[in-house]
Amino acid sequence: MADPQAVRLWQRTLCEKLGLKGRILIADHGINGTLGGNLKDLKQYVKEARTYAPFKDITFKWSDGGSEHFPKLIVKVRPEIVSFGAADKIKVDRQGIVGGGQHLKPEQVHKLVAERGDEVVFFDGRNAYEAAVGRFKNAVVPDVEHTRDFAKELKNPKYKAIKNKPVVTYCTGGIRCEVLSALMKQSGFNEVYQMAGGIVKYGETYADDGLWEGSLYVFDDRMGTKFSDRAKDIGSCGHCQAKTSNYENCANKACNKLILVCSACQNQQYCPSCLQQAVK
Repeated sequence: MADPQAVRLWQRTLCEKLGLKGRILIADHGINGTLGGNLKDLKQYVKEARTYAPFKDITFKWSDGGSEHFPKLIVKVRPEIVSFGAADKIKVDRQGIVGGGQHLKPEQVHKLVAERGDEVVFFDGRNAYEAAVGRFKNAVVPDVEHTRDFAKELKNPKYKAIKNKPVVTYCTGGIRCEVLSALMKQSGFNEVYQMAGGIVKYGETYADDGLWEGSLYVFDDRMGTKFSDRAKDIGSCGHCQAKTSNYENCANKACNKLILVCSACQNQQYCPSCLQQAVK
């Protein structure tokens, strides 16, 4: 985009006019965000956003929720719309990331698996704590706590065995994994695909009747959403190891660590590490 700051001002004005809350990040490469509000106002946002030529073909993803899940509206300009710390390695044109993996729709992902079987590797493009509550079956989950850790993680020799296999990378909405797919190709992965629209689009298509297991972590007050009432709890409670998808923040404000807490352990307000320190 020619003038990200001008886009930021326009986006903030538009969202304030419509009473929307959420978080929008803008960079030279594009825009990424999540908004909540009344359905009518969100539809109007989509209509007005698409009047800007670079945004006319944006794919919007929808989920249950509202403005109450966001404390306020944040609209910022950043060097990257997802913080891989690799702005100098990523180039974007009107078609998207240059040199990224081939986009596959959910149906095409299933076709690839049908044709190539266990040879196909699903590669999670999110933080490890997101994957703890939901991921594709038998997916590779990199040991990263922040998106910026991926550039270093991809250099790990442990991935040598999958560099010549068909690798499908995925993330929540298709933004992180698009950037990641380019970084993977630059790191020597030879056959890289990207799940178009991310987990959200896959869930809209197959819900819990496909290759996905668990719930989807989201970055708002909900902390998670499920595609159907058949979704499994695959996360483990930090206190008793019971299966759960419920995340809480440690009550120790200096810690504030995200921990999985089952219903039976709801009275435990602190993470296991803080509890151990208190005992000492």
